[in-house]
Amino acid sequence: MDHQMEQLFSMALGVTSPWVVTRIEFTEADQQLDLWLDFPAGSSFNCPECQQPGCKVHDTEERTWRHLDFFQHKTFLHARRPRIKCPEHGVKTATLPWARPGSGFTLLMESYIVLLIQSGMTACQVGRLIGEHDTRVWRILEHYVDKARKRADFSDVRAISVDETSRRRGHNYVTVFADAKKRRVLFATPGKDATTVLRFREDLEAHGGCPEQIEEACLDMSEAFKKGLSEEFPEASLTFDNFHLMQLLNKAVDEVRRQEQATHPELKRTRYVWLKNDWNRTEKQAEVFSQLRDSGLATAKATQIKTVFQDIFACDDIETAESLLKSWYYWATHSRIKPIIKVAKTIKKNWDGVLRWFESGLTNGLMEGINSLIQAAKGRSRGFRSTRYLTIMIYLIAGKLDLRLPPLRLATHTE
Repeated sequence: MDHQMEQLFSMALGVTSPWVVTRIEFTEADQQLDLWLDFPAGSSFNCPECQQPGCKVHDTEERTWRHLDFFQHKTFLHARRPRIKCPEHGVKTATLPWARPGSGFTLLMESYIVLLIQSGMTACQVGRLIGEHDTRVWRILEHYVDKARKRADFSDVRAISVDETSRRRGHNYVTVFADAKKRRVLFATPGKDATTVLRFREDLEAHGGCPEQIEEACLDMSEAFKKGLSEEFPEASLTFDNFHLMQLLNKAVDEVRRQEQATHPELKRTRYVWLKNDWNRTEKQAEVFSQLRDSGLATAKATQIKTVFQDIFACDDIETAESLLKSWYYWATHSRIKPIIKVAKTIKKNWDGVLRWFESGLTNGLMEGINSLIQAAKGRSRGFRSTRYLTIMIYLIAGKLDLRLPPLRLATHTE
């Protein structure tokens, strides 16, 4: 019966000759299953460097790996890991079919852990589920992300988007570069200054990309990003994200409202009346807006200026858009509303990049979507302990990486 059980577990684990399960122990008190694997005396292995077969065993080292749970019971594999002697490469550690070098987990257990993270669990939650410290979980994620990124090919990247996010509110910024066409994160790096663009250029080149082939870049009006992109990607036309432009105008409208409500109490608690568009105001907000829009208040006028600016982006061609933008700029700068005038002058300063949208059609909506996923992950994790952990999660969430995880189909035999 013991021999039959050993054969059964050998098949379940998917191990092949010369490896066999030689011993099985279940400890009821610890709710733990231990499996021992071994190879017969005289066995030989392939060299891990040149794959030459028939290499004899030089020596062995006892090792243990955490495997997928057997029902609710922790399962561990134990084996003598052989070092072989290759005529060409000398003494090398043989490749094991169930685990990668340096890992204390089996390949199937690592695949399970990564899939749990991709399903929305946090590293801490996965750690508690499998009874391991989350640091070990992060090491697994880091390994698969790094290996997948080394294989990534950026040779066809022509248009990029750039934005920043933070590890915690207002702290430890990370700049994210994405392929605007394939909608995938290419690179994430600490900081939000011009040097982030230099690091991205180096990473792009390391993955087969060509800086001179980058034709378009979408960004907010950050001076650091403008400087970095102009220096490192001189062939790229810059498009200033119209979502960011609307954010600036919304902030200006809200600043006007806050200043004006000191003398006009009817503006109190009406913030979202002015910040929302016609189509997404609640019934009550629409009623208040209808009552106040013709009141002569500076807030109402600022909102009208914002709405007209937004409508410019419905134009079909750049010539019409530029004509309307010139008229809008004159109106905004003669409005006597200081926050609006400030935004209008910012737009004038970045005139070509604002109008470039009518040629490129690029927005940072992609980046906003990615940032929403990142914020959700941050919320679940209550922030990340390090910037490195944040970048790993960004790649997992939005990098569209080929992780090449071991398939979990064999796990059904032992779960």
